[in-house]
Amino acid sequence: MTTTAPPARDHTTGPALPRSRGELSRTVRQALTRPAGTPLPERVTAAYAEPYGDDLQLALYLCYELHYRGFAGVAPGWEWDPGLLRLRAEMEQRFLSALRADVGPPRRAEDALADLLVEPAEPGGASQFLKERGELWQFREYAAQRSLYHLKEADPHAWVIPRLTGRAKAAMVAVEYDEFGAGRPERIHARLFADLMTDLGLDTTYGHYVDAAGAEMLTNVNLMSLFGLHRSLRGALVGHFAAVETTSSPGSRRLAQGLRRVGAGPAAVHFYAEHVEADAVHEQIVRRDVVGGLLESDPSLDEDIAFGVDATEWTENRLGNHLLTAWRDGRSSLRTPL
Repeated sequence: MTTTAPPARDHTTGPALPRSRGELSRTVRQALTRPAGTPLPERVTAAYAEPYGDDLQLALYLCYELHYRGFAGVAPGWEWDPGLLRLRAEMEQRFLSALRADVGPPRRAEDALADLLVEPAEPGGASQFLKERGELWQFREYAAQRSLYHLKEADPHAWVIPRLTGRAKAAMVAVEYDEFGAGRPERIHARLFADLMTDLGLDTTYGHYVDAAGAEMLTNVNLMSLFGLHRSLRGALVGHFAAVETTSSPGSRRLAQGLRRVGAGPAAVHFYAEHVEADAVHEQIVRRDVVGGLLESDPSLDEDIAFGVDATEWTENRLGNHLLTAWRDGRSSLRTPL
């Protein structure tokens, strides 16, 4: 009996692989250019890598993107390759251990969320800077950085849905339904962000600005993938989602005001104006029903939710400090200026 081998699959979809930034990312990148299952070099280790550095964070990003849209020319089999997963687990442990040490001692979710509701008398951060004196080139950089998340907005948080039950699950799905356009593809928030990018003269291709983005933005987007891909971190992912929805409305208001001030187009303004109203409603649902429902069904996740909130704020503050330091010095915040 003669058998015919199945035709080779075309792996051309997805963005191009970004350039490596060190031994870890070079090892992962080189592996992904080969057939799935090709052994990784045994000598490669993340044990001494800088947990928030370019190399480890890009290597993690490469691993995580296999669970989203993948990369052009990369075999789908790499997504669950045991050798790559072992290296990813080592990098994740390095990253997670550093986060737990840096965000502070464990606390209750109620306290962590309460802190988010207190707006300082004189708000700082990147959104305030952009509102008051940001220039168009800085808004363009901000959008390029944020595109690593916003072009897949709400996707990482969807990982938690099958890990929730009852009230928490119903509320989470309700909020995600809005994020995904409430049944209207032109209203998907990732699409709205692409429209913003078009208004600002940016390339809307998924993953286009990964090479330009620094470790601070990679850390930010990797955090939600780390939480999302581990059931043991479901509480932290809910905390992350709660932090994002709680802080989004006031920050979006400032960004919309700044975009109007510099004369940005209507689609650019609309993206943030949409989030002012939508996320003010989402915040109440997330706090009351997603967080409240999860704690009702599993009180043991209280400190995990708080950790997710605090880790989100820590990585956001780190990104904001990076942006402001560069902009106040009159230089680009990107590795490769636009």
